[in-house]
Amino acid sequence: MEGCPGFRHEEHTADVLVVGLGRTLEEAFEEAAVGVYEVITDTSSIRPARRVDVEVEGSDLENLLYRWIEELLLYTDAEGLVFGIMRVCRIEKRGDTYRIDASAWGEMFDPERHEHRTIVKAMTYAQMQIKRVGDCWRVQFVVDI
Repeated sequence: MEGCPGFRHEEHTADVLVVGLGRTLEEAFEEAAVGVYEVITDTSSIRPARRVDVEVEGSDLENLLYRWIEELLLYTDAEGLVFGIMRVCRIEKRGDTYRIDASAWGEMFDPERHEHRTIVKAMTYAQMQIKRVGDCWRVQFVVDI
């Protein structure tokens, strides 16, 4: 699959469809999160001044993806943080649940240094897919803007 790893935004009638691609599921989750923050600002301008560790569980992989992005957006909403570097250390199944251990690096949004693009209001399950395509993992979902 072309562009593995990476992310892209695809057409959607009202919101933004984010696609994350990776050689591993972990990498696809990382790329998807960067794709969300590219909706908000230019992630290349974000300094890794603060590290946030994220450990969440989900009832399935779709719920885990939702909870991962939702957790990052909570830091943005509550503290004004934006993230540019994501590292998913592990996604594993434990009994009936899935768990992600990850970190994100970023800083407070600074309108003098960070381009203001679009506010992401929420993560959604709309058009969510997680699948392996050839040698790549592909995750996609819509964020509400």
